[in-house]
Amino acid sequence: MPAEAFRLLSGAEPSALIDVRTQAEWAYVGAPDLTAVGKDTLFLEWQTYPSMQRDPSFVEHLAALLRDAGVDRGESLLFLCRSGARSREAAIAMTAAGWGPCYNISDGFEGPLDPVGHRNSVGGWRASGLPWKQT
Repeated sequence: MPAEAFRLLSGAEPSALIDVRTQAEWAYVGAPDLTAVGKDTLFLEWQTYPSMQRDPSFVEHLAALLRDAGVDRGESLLFLCRSGARSREAAIAMTAAGWGPCYNISDGFEGPLDPVGHRNSVGGWRASGLPWKQT
């Protein structure tokens, strides 16, 4: 869950947050802000907008991004998308590539749909009151 993820990111254990949403989502919906815990969110699309085709080189691209950010194998990697589906796939792919432990933030950034079909009200990073910013 988002609050558990933020606690892990705030703790002493080395960890990194990877947002696998699209550039359009980062620009128009916002992004997690880890400034208060002295970290930066890493951004890499799992699927490329607007075609929503999966990046076949995602594992290689993320491994390079992690190395550049000073993240080592064996550190906790937390994956975030809109509602937890793409991030789950990304976490599985990175686990299979020998990274992690990898965790999926199950409700994602925006959470599930509420009874009237809206997000950001019943779960997710934003609705949990965790720090975020408009990018």
